[in-house]
Amino acid sequence: MKDAIQQRLNNRGQVGIGTLIVFIAMVLVAAIAAGVLINTAGFLQSKSEQTGQDSTAQVSNRVQVVSGFGNVTTLDGTGTYDPNGKEYVDTVNLTVMRGSGSDDINLSTATIEWIGPNKAVTLVNGSNANGTQFTVSAIKDGDKSVPVLNSQDDRFTISLNASGIAGSNVYGLSEGQTAELRLTTQYGAVTLYRVNVPQSLSQESAVTV
Repeated sequence: MKDAIQQRLNNRGQVGIGTLIVFIAMVLVAAIAAGVLINTAGFLQSKSEQTGQDSTAQVSNRVQVVSGFGNVTTLDGTGTYDPNGKEYVDTVNLTVMRGSGSDDINLSTATIEWIGPNKAVTLVNGSNANGTQFTVSAIKDGDKSVPVLNSQDDRFTISLNASGIAGSNVYGLSEGQTAELRLTTQYGAVTLYRVNVPQSLSQESAVTV
């Protein structure tokens, strides 16, 4: 009788130890799962914040085009100056400023997509305006930061060689022609501008475009 009671107590003790081991294992699994969830939540929050910042930058860090002017030249059929020849806009100059609420914008890292009547090309900043590059010069730049727009008072000129972009035997934009410009900053923010050449360039040396 005494042995039977002792055996029963031993069995209960083993069951209790087994239950305790299972409980501890469950606690450990729950702790590990909680750690994974916390890390995942932190990663997702960080990713969400970064995405939000990138989206804000793409909206706010834009260049604003203040005005656009075109230089008019008169050429004969070979591209030689001829006062009695045909008028073309051979250079497009855009006056630009930093958009309201924008951070500093480095135009040396910007790109401009030119979609014209004769050709579509992506231009980068360079030392000469030609078929692949545009130039940046200062109009108003108190701290000589060109090509970086770092003040709301800065005014820069972006020059595009319409003749060089158009290619051989095409000397620029003719009367009534248009070109679409898409200026993208280092933040991915995009400014759209439409170059509109007047219907008549006769007797003009420069026109608003």
